[in-house]
Amino acid sequence: MIRKMSHATIFVNNQEEALSFYRDKLGFQVHTDAMVGADFRWLTLNTVDQPDFEIVLMEPKPGMLMDEPTANQLRAIMAKGVLGAGVFNTDDCQATYQELKDKGVQFVSEPAERPYGVEAVFKDNSGNWFSLTQPNDDHN
Repeated sequence: MIRKMSHATIFVNNQEEALSFYRDKLGFQVHTDAMVGADFRWLTLNTVDQPDFEIVLMEPKPGMLMDEPTANQLRAIMAKGVLGAGVFNTDDCQATYQELKDKGVQFVSEPAERPYGVEAVFKDNSGNWFSLTQPNDDHN
């Protein structure tokens, strides 16, 4: 039986640019940065509050996971900015929104009340979008 999820992949155009975004703007920390073979970089990040869950930043390129046509299709979808990537929780959506906006994070929507809490939506530098959410007490 599956016990928990340990990793999730976010496809990015460029791992160095993504690393700068997630580390320097969002405050993630590098967990693993290693070359696997000649051309596959295993780059994972996590948060201080959730050290056992890693986000894998992966470039869509041919190799062991996909062929060239699939990598091209994934790049095309990413370029449209429609590849949603997840939800990040915060204790204070308005304050975190302002902090990230001041760091240059591109927001699609400002904090707004939703049935599940306060939410703002932003994009990373590869076009992936995320919800920044301050959950209501009954949605934690």
